Amino acid sequence: MQNILGIDIGGSHITIAQVQPEKREIIASTYIREHVDSFECREVIFSKWVSAIERGAKGLTKEGLLIGIAMPGPFDYEKGISLIRQGKYIDIYRINIKEELAKRLSISEDQFHFVNDAAAFLKGEVLGGCAKGYKRVFGVTLGTGFGTTFYDGNKATDEALWNFQLKDSICEDYLATRWFINRYTALTGEQISGTKDLLEKPKEIQSRMFDEYADSLAEFVIKYVRFYDPEVLVIGGNIAKTYPYFEEKFNKNLVKNNISMPVKISAIFEDAAILGAASYVLKKMQRINKHI
Repeated sequence: MQNILGIDIGGSHITIAQVQPEKREIIASTYIREHVDSFECREVIFSKWVSAIERGAKGLTKEGLLIGIAMPGPFDYEKGISLIRQGKYIDIYRINIKEELAKRLSISEDQFHFVNDAAAFLKGEVLGGCAKGYKRVFGVTLGTGFGTTFYDGNKATDEALWNFQLKDSICEDYLATRWFINRYTALTGEQISGTKDLLEKPKEIQSRMFDEYADSLAEFVIKYVRFYDPEVLVIGGNIAKTYPYFEEKFNKNLVKNNISMPVKISAIFEDAAILGAASYVLKKMQRINKHI
C-alpha cells in the first residue's frame, strides 16, 4: 500500500495526517495539529514543520513516502518556492521549501508535491465533505488570507482572486482576518486578534461588523462568483465558523441581486485540505506512471 501524508499549512498552523489511498480517508489516529507563528524567522518555522512531519510520518518508511502539502499562495507550486511577500511567512520569501524539507528530513525532493490550499480544500469537500455530488462548485477560504477556487467536475483550480479589486482596495483587505482587526481598532481604538475575540465583545459592535462583512462578501460574490455559474458556494476557513453571525444579511444581499445558489459551510475544514492534497499527489503519480 502506498504511504501518503497529507499536510495543510495555514497562517497559524500545520495540520498533518496519514491518508488511506484507496478510500481517500484520513487515518484518525495519525492526526496532528501544531500552532506555527508565521511571523517567526525561517529557522523556527522550518523546525516546527519538520518536527510535526516526523511525528505525522511515524510508522511509515521513508522510501516511497509521498507528501502532499496544501500551501497558501502566492507560491510556485511546481518548484516549491514561496512567493509570499507580505504578512504571513515573509521570512521564507523566495526560499525553496521543497529543498529545505527534503534536506532536513533526509528524503528526496521528488517525494514532495505542493498544491494551492484553497484548491486542496475544495477537492477535499468534493471527495468527502459538503460538496459531494456537485459538478460545479465555487469555494472561498476565509482566514488569515483569502482563497478562491473552482471545481469544474474534474479538478479544482486556484482562481487567485485575492488581489482583485473590491471597494477601494483588494478583496483580501476586506475579506481576510485583518479586516476584522483593522475595523475593530478603527471603531473602538482597541485591539482584537480576529473573529474569536470579536465574539466576546458587546453585541452591538459584533452586529455592526458582521453586517459590514456580509456586505463585502456578497459584493465579491455578485461581482465575481456569479459568472462561474456554480451550483453551490462552499465557504471554509476560520471565519466560516462565525457564519451564523452574518448568514442572514449575506443571503439577503444575494437574493436582492437575484442569486439563489445554496451556500454550504465546510463539513471537514482542515481535513478537507489534507484529503485534497493527498488526492492531488495520487492523481499526479497516476499520470506519471501512465507515461513510464
